[in-house]
Amino acid sequence: MKGRFIVFEGLDGSGQSTQADLLARSLKGHLTKEPTNNLIGGLIRGQLQGDWKTEPECLQLLFTADRAHHLEREIVPLLEKGKDVVCDRYMFSTIAFGSLGIDDWEWLKEINKRFILPDIVFYLKASPKVCIQRIAKNRSSFELFEKEKNLEKIEKGYERLAEDYDMFKVIDGEREIEDIAKEVKEIALKV
Repeated sequence: MKGRFIVFEGLDGSGQSTQADLLARSLKGHLTKEPTNNLIGGLIRGQLQGDWKTEPECLQLLFTADRAHHLEREIVPLLEKGKDVVCDRYMFSTIAFGSLGIDDWEWLKEINKRFILPDIVFYLKASPKVCIQRIAKNRSSFELFEKEKNLEKIEKGYERLAEDYDMFKVIDGEREIEDIAKEVKEIALKV
């Protein structure tokens, strides 16, 4: 691919959305996110917000269907044109968050194995306690996974992913926004 594919991951409230936006602006790249705003993404958001419920396997398969469509319609065409793409969440969220309700780690990896890997993944590491405080401060309600105990287990999943994938860069997400953005940009420009 001609463009760079950069992904931001982290617990809800870690700051990954803010940092993805700042880097995309800085690189004059294309910012996108998962779940997307298409039909499948809407189904996912409905479950995250408590509008409907299904089994964890169904939810993770919806995430992968949304991702397949996202790659085909948006990400890959832009990368092929030489545009840098910055994505707020990707397949690693399916694995880390999916591990909360699904014990089969290998299955979670398997349903994502055909997707392209990013050039770099910025994992913003912030403690579950800090993340919950940030969410409470910035929103009026919590979503499906946003309980401290849940985030503790999801955090372990991200730590495992950081060991499994060389392109993971662990960033201290509890610092000032500007300090994080400076470090992220310096690393991204070397990719």
